[in-house]
Amino acid sequence: MFISRATKAAAFQNADQRWSGPFDELRAQSRFDMLKALSQSKGLPRGLTPSRSERVEVNALHLYRSIVRNSVKCLAVLPAAVLLLAGCGQHPSASAADNAAPRKILNFGNNSEPQDIDPQIITGDGEANITLALFEGLVSYDPKDLHPVPGVAQSWDISPDRLVYTFHLREEAKWSNGRPVVAQDFVRSYQRMLTPSLAAQYAYMIFNYVAGAKDYYDGKLKDFSGIGIKAPDEHTLQITLRNPTPYILRIMCHQSWFPVPVDTIAKFGGLDRKGTDWTRPENFIGNGPFRLKAWLPHQKIIVERSPTYWDHANVKLDEIDFYPVENSDTEEHMFRTGQMDITYELPRQKVPFYKRDHPEQLSIAPMLALYFYRCNVKRPPLDNVKVRRALALAIDRESLVKDVTKASEQPAYAVSYPGVAGYFPQARLTGTLDDARRLLAEAGYPNGHGFPPLELIYNTLETHRANAEAIQQMWKKNLHIDVRLKNEEWKVYLDAQTTGNYQMARAGWTSDYADPNSLLDLWETGNGNNDTNWGNPDYDRLLAASYTARTDTERYAIYQKMDAILVDELPIIPIFYYSRVRLVNPKVKGFYPTLLDFHPWNSVDIEP
Repeated sequence: MFISRATKAAAFQNADQRWSGPFDELRAQSRFDMLKALSQSKGLPRGLTPSRSERVEVNALHLYRSIVRNSVKCLAVLPAAVLLLAGCGQHPSASAADNAAPRKILNFGNNSEPQDIDPQIITGDGEANITLALFEGLVSYDPKDLHPVPGVAQSWDISPDRLVYTFHLREEAKWSNGRPVVAQDFVRSYQRMLTPSLAAQYAYMIFNYVAGAKDYYDGKLKDFSGIGIKAPDEHTLQITLRNPTPYILRIMCHQSWFPVPVDTIAKFGGLDRKGTDWTRPENFIGNGPFRLKAWLPHQKIIVERSPTYWDHANVKLDEIDFYPVENSDTEEHMFRTGQMDITYELPRQKVPFYKRDHPEQLSIAPMLALYFYRCNVKRPPLDNVKVRRALALAIDRESLVKDVTKASEQPAYAVSYPGVAGYFPQARLTGTLDDARRLLAEAGYPNGHGFPPLELIYNTLETHRANAEAIQQMWKKNLHIDVRLKNEEWKVYLDAQTTGNYQMARAGWTSDYADPNSLLDLWETGNGNNDTNWGNPDYDRLLAASYTARTDTERYAIYQKMDAILVDELPIIPIFYYSRVRLVNPKVKGFYPTLLDFHPWNSVDIEP
């Protein structure tokens, strides 16, 4: 709940100040100072309820004060302890604790409270950041350019027809409970992923490529042993593909291919249930470079270096704290005060300041990612393609990226990212404002008259709000229509799209691997991440044909037709291609800008 506008007005003359009553004397202080004072008080004035982001800040301040109090106590005890030793005539030599290097803890801004940390369930980037620390697949990412490198598999062989991949697993690979990671763990994990009742949204990342997997998922094949996933022995895994797929190793880096602790999951409600207690810290088992230490809801998730990880000696960080801070101003303040080492975002109005005064802290990097508005094509008025096209043409993308986003984003007039793996989409959204008005009139809403209620939802983030408000005004000015904006917390926002309980939704998609297919296979009819209720039989046939293409030239020709269908029917409205704008502490090493914004945490370090 947010404080009402009337209550705010009564409380303060200044619109930036949020608190009244006993806190009148704090009017001249920063919002951070007010929240700190609030965290020290016993309660709020009657009738005032903080927003979720404010609750997060207050919780963080409580934690901060607790740490400070404990530190002060320790410092108070230390001199007495030293005097006691001196009085006894003892001269202590340097202990192990004295000589030990300070713990390396990375504080990372991760945007939202995670939906889950089950790698077979999650779909968001924030969740992927966490699971990349807690799990490891057959192959992993190179930290600089994300090309596939050995993970649990120390090597692999590829058959001459490029259909059979034989992976040789490390004998030293272990789960965090000390049990060896064996080939059968992968077989059972992939069986769970392909269980229809689990409804894993990323199941297609396996069944689109593995022989027999789609038939098993669709119920045509009942025996899982009939698909192309075999474990000849404990340290050998054999995967047979439907068709030669040159980018399959890149796909296998994705979390949908991670092993999960099937026996543990089974103990907590069954393999086909989501959101069970197996992911609580006291129950959790992973196989990655870090293990789950604590999950403090709406405060942070803490992971610590795992002593059972096969390459633990080369993991540089002792701990990573993932903070779900949705307010980018709060993040930036935490960075300036040393409470955060890497932010998720940076308020756009502060980019010029950091460019000028602290360029060594500013990171702006292109991403293989699309920012778009998802349309529920079964909900009026977006069931009419003329309305969708009118809305798309009425957005001034050039002014949006210049005046609002301000971070070198590129306007998007198609779905596919230009240039990835040598592919450039030829289809392009074209038309004028006059075309947009004509289309709206043809749809039955001349000059916007009679246009029905339309709501755009977006997840909590300042940049999403700013973008939505700018586009809302463009639609008002250019089409004379009113669109309502609604902010949703992350889990509610995801659920609305999964269940189809929305009209239009802000969305973004970061490619899961560096190939044009990653932004195109989403829109197949029934795809777990489609969420538009749109489908096109011709599009589905083209996608199927692309999997059997013998060359990239043949495959890219098919993609051109798919891109043309998307631009023609517009189940989504492309807006721009992302750039990631964040602050990075110069002491952080091994954290490289990448097109997918993935970062293997075992390669990251931080200087004292």
